[in-house]
Amino acid sequence: MQLLYWLEGLRRPWLDQVMLIITQFGGEIIFMALAIALFWCIDKHKGYFMLTVGFVGTIVNQFLKIAFRISRPWVQDPEFTIVEAARADATGYSFPSGHTQNAATTLGCSARMVKSRAAKIALWVLYALVALSRMYLGVHTPLDVGVSLVLGLVLVFALYPLFNHLDAHPNRMYALLGGMLALSVAYLLYTELRVFPADVEVENLLHARENAYKLTGAVAGMLLAYWVDARYIHFAVKASWPAQIVKCVAGLALTMAVRSLLKAPLNALFDGACAAHGVRYFATVVFAAMLWPMTFPWIRKILPGKKA
Repeated sequence: MQLLYWLEGLRRPWLDQVMLIITQFGGEIIFMALAIALFWCIDKHKGYFMLTVGFVGTIVNQFLKIAFRISRPWVQDPEFTIVEAARADATGYSFPSGHTQNAATTLGCSARMVKSRAAKIALWVLYALVALSRMYLGVHTPLDVGVSLVLGLVLVFALYPLFNHLDAHPNRMYALLGGMLALSVAYLLYTELRVFPADVEVENLLHARENAYKLTGAVAGMLLAYWVDARYIHFAVKASWPAQIVKCVAGLALTMAVRSLLKAPLNALFDGACAAHGVRYFATVVFAAMLWPMTFPWIRKILPGKKA
């Protein structure tokens, strides 16, 4: 806690705002937007690389959270204060840091893929700043951040060589996605079947179960979409600049709409059960990775031009 108290002493209103902006690079929305845009418009395999690092990292991250059940810094030390604007996104247990894990996916994967040395350096520096921002804002300890940094780097550097050879070895993707699905189901069963101690925080346990269903649904949707595309769709990512803009802007808006609009009816259908989250994320991924790409030939036809 000594480092957190030292960072607390550095806080200024303007610096708080800077750190609140930086920390968003570890958020779910930026990860989804970048990964899906990469998948739709630049390189499908690199898109799958980013999505896989994101999903595997999140599964492991969430499992560690509920397995160790370490409280947030301000719970461990009631005298410690946080930047209040960061509290809303600081859900669940503290260890390890989810935002740092997401930043490994968004920024670490991007740094691994870009060729410009200057861009690589900038992305790695921003990644480190996201980790620092979580401690500055007071929502994570150095241990929380450090474990996520190591886990994220291991996944980024271990999985990248595999995705470079997917064209020649497509069955590896089925094996990888199958392993991811098994891992997410194991995490789901752990949250549902384990008898947790009486002192477990009910809200955090419910949060862990919801995430388990979300991840299982998302990975199942990803596996189905990959199989359908490989067998029937074979969508192309190249298109004119206007077509790429339409693909990204309209596609992201529709994907977010699917995720949001399905929430209420599915909660009602499943009577509030966590399974509703699994179905919702399955449908969202199927739309983004399978249904929306079916429109790409039509978009290219009405917006022809030099390919981006």
